[in-house]
Amino acid sequence: MFWQLASAANRALPAETAHRLAVSAMKFGFVPAAMQADTQMQIGCAGLDFANPLGLAAGFDKNAEAVKGALKLGFGHIEVGTITPLPQPGNPRPRVFRLTSDNAVINRYGFNSQGMEAAARRLERLRGSAQAGIVGVNIGANKASTDKFDDYYKTARRLAPVADYLTINISSPNTEGLRDLQHDDSLRRTIAAATQGMQDTGVTVPVFVKLAPDLSESQLAGSLEIALSAGISGFILTNTTIDRPDGLVSVHKGQSGGLSGAPLHDKSLFMLAQAASHLAHIGATDIPLIGVGGIGSAEQAYARMLAGASLVQIYTALALQGPQLVPRILSGLRQMAASEGASFAELTGQIRQGQRAYHHALHVARKLADSS
Repeated sequence: MFWQLASAANRALPAETAHRLAVSAMKFGFVPAAMQADTQMQIGCAGLDFANPLGLAAGFDKNAEAVKGALKLGFGHIEVGTITPLPQPGNPRPRVFRLTSDNAVINRYGFNSQGMEAAARRLERLRGSAQAGIVGVNIGANKASTDKFDDYYKTARRLAPVADYLTINISSPNTEGLRDLQHDDSLRRTIAAATQGMQDTGVTVPVFVKLAPDLSESQLAGSLEIALSAGISGFILTNTTIDRPDGLVSVHKGQSGGLSGAPLHDKSLFMLAQAASHLAHIGATDIPLIGVGGIGSAEQAYARMLAGASLVQIYTALALQGPQLVPRILSGLRQMAASEGASFAELTGQIRQGQRAYHHALHVARKLADSS
């Protein structure tokens, strides 16, 4: 009851203020206790061992301030960032808008970041202490940069030694020209720069690319193949969307920026299933996918895994529903997998069609509810 009231009070605040308070609460460990660790939920991905498949997506802890608290909440991994080489304020406020009636958020933060040095110092201290989960670092380019490739080189070089994995963010809609890096030679050069930066430290960690949900089918296939040829470890699907689906009713629906939350669910699930199918078609079934975008329930997380994701991440639903969402999703995932007598690794990619995967997940959940 306390956390329900706290979440309701937080939602009464302006969206960005609520976000900062939530980060501060996690930073100081003021979060509900996690469910007891369950070895049945462990899963391997990209050579790393995760305590469970649920992660906190980039965008929440932008400056690596709240990692310990987030892990205490029960997440199996945290992705911090997006972190830029130099500090920058991001776009003018207001820049975050709740679409309460649509269970959604529009943000145009614009990579507000304290810069890589501040994040690196925090992560160095974290790695010097007991760590209970995997920490990924999401890297990006400064808005005013005249050489975005060099920005990815610098951030990878500085942050790879304090990361369990890196994510190259080239899909935020809130930095002009950034999404152009998802294509052709720009994609090759971006991956090469980040890879070289990592290699120049003498450290090797998995490197993921995070893609937008607004790519066409042919663009997605092309980006996947280019990134694979450049030696990428895996993909995160998807970032926020610049589309505005029919049916949005909230007063802020016309704000510019990236839309996240419930209206993104179907599109993001479809893109992930497309990616999994294309990778299977070209014989790259060993390339891991991380599913994010519109996940707000155990059924939706389970569907993302059935469609091809080894791991899933949440952010907007956590902001809208509160911290108790984490144990609800974990408990639901555990029960659904157990009811089918399969491990998460065995379930991954079993239904590479998005809506079929989601309908199956709903069916499994209904059977569990009927038997309880």
